[in-house]
Amino acid sequence: MPTKRVAAWIREHPVAADGALAVLLAAISLIALFVRALAEHMPRPGPLAVTMVLLSTLPLAWRRSHPLWINLGVGAVTAAYGAAPFPDLVTPVAPGGVVALYTMVAWCGRRVSAVVGVLAGVGVAVVALVPATDSDLLDVAFTTLLLAGAWVLGDSARIRRAYTAELEARAELLARERDFEARRAVAAERARIARELHDVVTHHVGMMVVQAEAGPVLAERDPRSAERTFDTIAETGRQAMTEMRRLLGVLREESPPGADAPQRGEGALEPQPGLAQVPELVEQARRAGVRASLEVDGPAGPLPAGVELSAYRIVQEALTNVMKHAGGARVRVAVRHSEGDLRIEVCDDGPGTGGGDGIDRPGQNGRDAQPSDEDGRGAAASDSNGQGPSGHGLIGMRERVQLFGGELTAAARPEGGFAVVARLPIGGAR
Repeated sequence: MPTKRVAAWIREHPVAADGALAVLLAAISLIALFVRALAEHMPRPGPLAVTMVLLSTLPLAWRRSHPLWINLGVGAVTAAYGAAPFPDLVTPVAPGGVVALYTMVAWCGRRVSAVVGVLAGVGVAVVALVPATDSDLLDVAFTTLLLAGAWVLGDSARIRRAYTAELEARAELLARERDFEARRAVAAERARIARELHDVVTHHVGMMVVQAEAGPVLAERDPRSAERTFDTIAETGRQAMTEMRRLLGVLREESPPGADAPQRGEGALEPQPGLAQVPELVEQARRAGVRASLEVDGPAGPLPAGVELSAYRIVQEALTNVMKHAGGARVRVAVRHSEGDLRIEVCDDGPGTGGGDGIDRPGQNGRDAQPSDEDGRGAAASDSNGQGPSGHGLIGMRERVQLFGGELTAAARPEGGFAVVARLPIGGAR
């Protein structure tokens, strides 16, 4: 632990750490100067020798901020000290020169380091030729190896620092990409929830409107049936509120654990609807006055949750369109399972024109109905993509089918009425 704390302090205070190193080397060099002079019976070192020792060590306090210039200056003073008739310090070359060379190689580029390394070698050779140094081949070899070792260690430190910086940059890039993917996933989820809200509001509110419009008529003719109609409206409204609470609860950006969490039956996060809830949709349509029937063909194997939800929403949207544009019509809902795909068919015999594009459906009063902004069954939906200027229902169905690489057909039937046929591939997902 003490070693880790010291290393952390050095990283946080590089200038102070370099200053302490410079003072320590200066003290060691001065002690070695006087000890060697006394041991070799040389005169007491004068101010010039002391000044050169200080000039070769104290500038190391700025070794990381100006590595090249500090190395050149300290190297020049070290070479001058070696050529002068002064006693050697700790080694034949002053320790300040070794540290300065290491720092320069560690913080400068490879090309600059190579040039300075060659100059250092030439400097050692020139100083060895000065008669006053009295250097032999062993001193030259030792000094050369010492400087070469400092160069190699500095180059290794530079490579390691560059590698660490690259890893940190990659980690930062990955973190940004992860944040971007998270934001994109959130946006996609919100778009999905918006589609779910559209389906919920369109279906349930559409049923409530149709039943509420029929309520006054039934109240005059059959009060008991009117009472059941209003009960159905209330039940549909409760279902709509439950689903909307569930979806809006997901949209809440910040929700502390346990804060205002809805309980089961009060908008809790219930499982997404699937094919098991399709009979309930058909029954709701019957209560709304649509003569609806359900057919299920083929063995119903396990399906991906996304496929089941898309199938449920397609049936829901198609039945809502029938109630809005062909109230009282007969509609057949077919769910056909096969080994490779799931096929959904919602066909009605409501008033319409056979042949042609068949998108316009005459209204109950004999006039053509206006294009629907909700489901695209009007003239605005007769383009090749089924995407009118402001239609969302048919677009939503197409998006759900295309998400799984399937096919959707929504058009008038030659014999009259309207048909929505969707094929969802599930062979590879079973």
